[in-house]
Amino acid sequence: MAASVFSSALYGQLFPTGEVGRLWSDSAEVRAMLLVEGALAKVQGAQGVIPELSAAFIHRSSLEVQIDPAGLAKATGQNGVSVPGLVAAFRTAMEAPEHAQFAHWGATSQDIIDTGLMLRLRQTLAAQEARARALLKALAAQARAHAETPMTARTYGQHATPTSWGAVCAQWGGPIADAVEVLPGLRDGALWVSLSGASGTASELGTDPAATRAALARALNLNDPGRTWHTDRGAILRIANWMGDLVAVLAGMGQGLLGLTGSDTGEVRLGGAGSSSTMPQKQNPVGPSALVALNRQMAGLRASLQAASAHQFQRDAAAWFTEWMVLPQIALCAASALEIACRLAEGMETVPDRMAENTGGLGLIHAEALSFALAATMSRPDAQARTKELVAEAVQSAAPLGRVAQAAHPDLPATLFDPSSQMGAAPAEARAFAARVDALR
Repeated sequence: MAASVFSSALYGQLFPTGEVGRLWSDSAEVRAMLLVEGALAKVQGAQGVIPELSAAFIHRSSLEVQIDPAGLAKATGQNGVSVPGLVAAFRTAMEAPEHAQFAHWGATSQDIIDTGLMLRLRQTLAAQEARARALLKALAAQARAHAETPMTARTYGQHATPTSWGAVCAQWGGPIADAVEVLPGLRDGALWVSLSGASGTASELGTDPAATRAALARALNLNDPGRTWHTDRGAILRIANWMGDLVAVLAGMGQGLLGLTGSDTGEVRLGGAGSSSTMPQKQNPVGPSALVALNRQMAGLRASLQAASAHQFQRDAAAWFTEWMVLPQIALCAASALEIACRLAEGMETVPDRMAENTGGLGLIHAEALSFALAATMSRPDAQARTKELVAEAVQSAAPLGRVAQAAHPDLPATLFDPSSQMGAAPAEARAFAARVDALR
């Protein structure tokens, strides 16, 4: 088995990551760090911190030079960080020592690594947002089309009261819409530039390091935190928690689909369901199972990242290394969950006959409505007790609850036992969700 299912040739289609996968590679990391080095030189040249001619040369070179990550492996193993080897390779590749000497002026490895990380996280969030919006559109289409398609709501795994398939889709989609709506604030409050020098004091970054940091933020279209954040991993945690919360929501959708596609329920069919190696009748809910598994993985990853957020002194290698191990998996886990959920939402179909069958039968899902109807002529506790008696009689006689109840209480309306008239706010919830998705910016 591969070290990561996301990069596995065998398991990669089971856990697809879409466009996000290419952002979490050694090559992507090196390219991001070179972009930071080039932008830093350009800013410092404009401020007179380094010669402007050298700055222009370094900036242009950062866009053109290709550095093989494998060539940095030995130095990274020795130094514990990739930047010393990267800077040495970059200076050599420029073949202009009179200019190359000014590359990486006053910055520290963490400035380059963390800022490069933010560039990749920005792209990751953009790709994840695009997939989340596609998922919302698919769920909204289901919600709109099935706002009044009755089905059985379930609590504690048991039949409860009538709802609609559209409302169930809205239930899954609401938190996803919430996640999309908070993204602008997340970007403003977490996608930070880092430029604070060796110990966070910016001692070798010129006479106005704050201005340099602000200019670098503008050059890279990142945000200026206005301070050193080498040991403050709050921004990383906020981004990771956004991804983790989203995966938890998608796992809830997966759990729901596992139940709704089960042989004993059969109310939903999935496009592209999996087959068994020995049982021809099986249509396995592979996608929902993967969503639940990804959430379990995410729980462990988040715990590790939380533990790694506590740094000692001005830099903590062990904490930082842990973040490198965990954060890419968090990003890929969220990307994979979104890819799988999109495929599910675009391919799932209802089975109306099974939905009708499950809301019918003895009609016990109408017991709550019956108890409130009886409360019009007796106290609420008496109405509940009477309803339990009628339910017991229906079960014992194998007769529908509506028939039993109306025989005992002829004034009860027939609509009381019609699922389409007992869905409460479910249709409105479904339509409101669809309208919200349509209006989402």
